Amino acid sequence: MRLSRIPIAPSPGALTSFVLAAALLAAALRLAALPAAGAEAAGDAWTQFRGDSELSGRAAGALAPDLAPAWTFKAGAGIASTAAIWQGSAYVGSLDGNLYALSLGSGALRFTYRAEGPIRSSPAVRGGVVYFGDGRGVFHAVDAVTGKRRWTYRTGAEIVSAANFAAGCVLFGSYDQSVYCLSAADGTRRWRVETEGYVNATPAVAGDAVLIAGCDGNLRRLRARTGGEVWKVGLGGYLGASPALAGGRAFIGTFGNQLVAVDLRSGQVVWRYEHPRLKFPYYSSAAVRDDLLVVGGRDKLVHALSPRTGAPLWDFATRAAVDSSPVLVGGLAVAAARSGDVFALDNRTGKEVWHFAAGSPIEASPAVAAGRLVLGTTDGTLYCFAPRGRKLTGDGTS
Repeated sequence: MRLSRIPIAPSPGALTSFVLAAALLAAALRLAALPAAGAEAAGDAWTQFRGDSELSGRAAGALAPDLAPAWTFKAGAGIASTAAIWQGSAYVGSLDGNLYALSLGSGALRFTYRAEGPIRSSPAVRGGVVYFGDGRGVFHAVDAVTGKRRWTYRTGAEIVSAANFAAGCVLFGSYDQSVYCLSAADGTRRWRVETEGYVNATPAVAGDAVLIAGCDGNLRRLRARTGGEVWKVGLGGYLGASPALAGGRAFIGTFGNQLVAVDLRSGQVVWRYEHPRLKFPYYSSAAVRDDLLVVGGRDKLVHALSPRTGAPLWDFATRAAVDSSPVLVGGLAVAAARSGDVFALDNRTGKEVWHFAAGSPIEASPAVAAGRLVLGTTDGTLYCFAPRGRKLTGDGTS
């Protein structure tokens, strides 16, 4: 049976209620479109090593081509840790055994947290907690606002690996030749996978896939929920770098002087690249997007390749090895050499756009957020670069 529509004129009271309900709904939709309390707009944070769970080395937003130091902070010893940036604070570990939390805007010290050993591990921030490991093999969870300890977990050897996150747990590697999955809430161990060598690298995560590179020369795909091994492939050399994931592939450099692309589904090697003349290892982790891969080499070059084929696109010569891992942001590739030189390169051509000489070797990698570049040196200086002449407020905005 088909019903006909009969127009009914609303009463004045019903019309008023309808208008009020519509106004309330519109207001609710506007509120829903705003960031939640404590949330940050894209590009305002760099919460973990390489910027995201895939370790892609990509930053949102852009960097000005005329950066200059806005402030510096001096730690008690060298900095090999890459900073994390979250809610107007920069977090960095030092070889003096301290985790420092600093105002991104001014460099003012917000808190110091004392670990049990030197910190090479790069901090990661998730859910208001900072996670990192130390040279005594202790993994720490610290309140990101107060600097108070939440929990610790002791492994069997030094931790250089940074943390990553999947399935409600925090993932990292240790020099006790193991990969760990701990409850992010209380540090309870969920699983541990033993390898045949030190685990220097940070795990990369894509869904339930955990990709971990080891000093045993193997790249492994594990299941995040169980630690079960899906596949393992030997890449023919010690792996100190972390894998970068993009387009269904993992990209990594080896101490066998090669850059390698591996299919995530099958574990098959898709391509290998080796410089025709310069045979040097890769310790730097790659930055990758669909059309470009950039990585530093101990051959004193920054290399750019096609992620699809491995064909070289350009290279940029520096004065020293490039162990620091580059960042892709806007139209730039930002890289740092052990000579202490920091470069912003046009990512289409490899031409230098900006250069800064820190005067001390650089092992750490750049962190980029909110239009700022944060980077530490081996003499213990942490730099925050901002657009030249731009005055920062206390929360890092201008």
